[in-house]
Amino acid sequence: MTRARYALGIMSETAPAPLELDLQAISGDLVRMLSLVRESCEWARRSLIDADQAAAAHCSELDDEVDAIQARLEVRILTVIARRQPAARDLRFLGAALQALADIERAGDYAQHVADVGRSLALEPPLKKYLDMQRIFEVLATMIDATSKAFAEADAVAARRAHGLDAEIDDLYDQIQRELLTYMLADPKSIGRATQLLAVARYLERLGDHLENVNEHIIFWLEAVRL
Repeated sequence: MTRARYALGIMSETAPAPLELDLQAISGDLVRMLSLVRESCEWARRSLIDADQAAAAHCSELDDEVDAIQARLEVRILTVIARRQPAARDLRFLGAALQALADIERAGDYAQHVADVGRSLALEPPLKKYLDMQRIFEVLATMIDATSKAFAEADAVAARRAHGLDAEIDDLYDQIQRELLTYMLADPKSIGRATQLLAVARYLERLGDHLENVNEHIIFWLEAVRL
């Protein structure tokens, strides 16, 4: 029995049933979307932290790919529900997948927003070192990896681990807000750049929220528990 077949809760040693094949394909596409969002976050990081003005264009290309997978996958999930009439855990998986699609797509959008602001900020001297934002990017990468593992391997422990990481992002966001407000009060000339960085911090915080939502959907699929 393959790991993927076991993960979806199908114990048969016979040839995969049509529903099983559909579920495996959907799971694979979800993991692919998460991989693209992870790559988008890295380009967003380069745009902001490294002042790489070409990074935003790469981010945009990846966002288009995420959007295309989302549109295709929505139709496939609804078709599988209508044609295969899944029950219990399989139906929860499809429901979780359908809900997760929108959150993953929005996560990609926020990465694009960060990259766009980074491209604009690259034209000016940096207001500060972006240590806290660098840390947020690191946490997001770990969060996405754990979320992918949770989907691919039906791993509730990984989903709960990823879900818990959002608290660190929230703490870093609050810290960044306080620091930037201090800059703005001390030097009115910094208000423009500080406002843009506040927007970046908010985008990253919202990105983490959407990943948190994805893991809530996974936990409901696996444990039938709403967080």
